[in-house]
Amino acid sequence: MTTDSPSLADLDMLQAALGSVFADYVRRLDLRVLEARAGEVVLALPVTREHVHSGGVLCGQTMMAAADTAMVLAVMTRLGGFKPMTTVQMNTSFLRPVSGTSGAARVVARVLRMGRSLVFGEVQLIDADDELAAHSTTTCALL
Repeated sequence: MTTDSPSLADLDMLQAALGSVFADYVRRLDLRVLEARAGEVVLALPVTREHVHSGGVLCGQTMMAAADTAMVLAVMTRLGGFKPMTTVQMNTSFLRPVSGTSGAARVVARVLRMGRSLVFGEVQLIDADDELAAHSTTTCALL
């Protein structure tokens, strides 16, 4: 676990990165940084009509985009800012639906191991009932 390393990022820097580093469609997720510590971030993901499919639940694409974004921010807490990186692998298990009327979900990203060129992490998406709705494991390459 990497949480024993000092955090080099603060909430304001991470929130600003959400508005400047990521693609426009990621910005439309309207993610908010709730907490940050070394190797870990917690984000709020508003569940809005734009991200709910015809079945009345939050779509998987939105959950995966939020998870991928959260992992970038978690890595930033270790680097002290943004460094170009790319997702090499992401495996997501969808465990339960997130209701389209739930208001918001939490996205918790943790760096499990950070090497010189690869970062391994996990992300949990937790619904409004405090239940695990999706779990991702991810590998990112630092460029």
